[in-house]
Amino acid sequence: MPSNDNERYPVEACGDDLITIGVRSPAEAQSLVEALRETGAWREVVAGIASVVVQFDATTIPVDGASERIRDLLAKGISPIGLSDVLFEIPVEYGGEFGPDFDDVCRQTGLSGEELIALHTGREYRVDLVGFTPGFAYVGGLDDKLNVARRDSPRQRVEAGSVGIADGRTGLYALPGPGGWPLIGRTAFRLFDPSADDPFPIRAGMRVRFISTGDVEAGS
Repeated sequence: MPSNDNERYPVEACGDDLITIGVRSPAEAQSLVEALRETGAWREVVAGIASVVVQFDATTIPVDGASERIRDLLAKGISPIGLSDVLFEIPVEYGGEFGPDFDDVCRQTGLSGEELIALHTGREYRVDLVGFTPGFAYVGGLDDKLNVARRDSPRQRVEAGSVGIADGRTGLYALPGPGGWPLIGRTAFRLFDPSADDPFPIRAGMRVRFISTGDVEAGS
């Protein structure tokens, strides 16, 4: 990330205790999040696709002071996240009850179920960003033929392990919760293990490959 470029990375207050920092890529967002968390100066730091939101203690520092600290950090430069040597092979059961939008994605893309799976499992990916909800992984590099939009009506609950695709990425739900990604399958891989030293094993920069666990099952 280049040094002190306030036009490229605008810093703006968006509440009494919140600041938004604009970034140009998920990789920049994740790099900035890690740098901010290392300082230990913030209540919470959350990454997004095009921004980072910082919550600070407004009783101990004014918003102008918090913004200045962030600009000072940007001026020092942020080290980009490199590509990890770790490769996670994530098994996915596509279609059926685990992929309720699988058939609709096939209709939108004009692909057969077998073609959709072949494209999704046919390459290695990189985790661009972890955010939105704890452990939710944005996995970049989706084939253009699989590019579909998010659902018009988000679901109130998406089960943990669900695999969705939208806007050129795969989304991995580590925890259950609301979500609007079209769901094409689910993994039995534990994206959240509270008993482990590292409860969320997927991190930005890691390499990912999806493996089909069986024949596609029609959802309708």
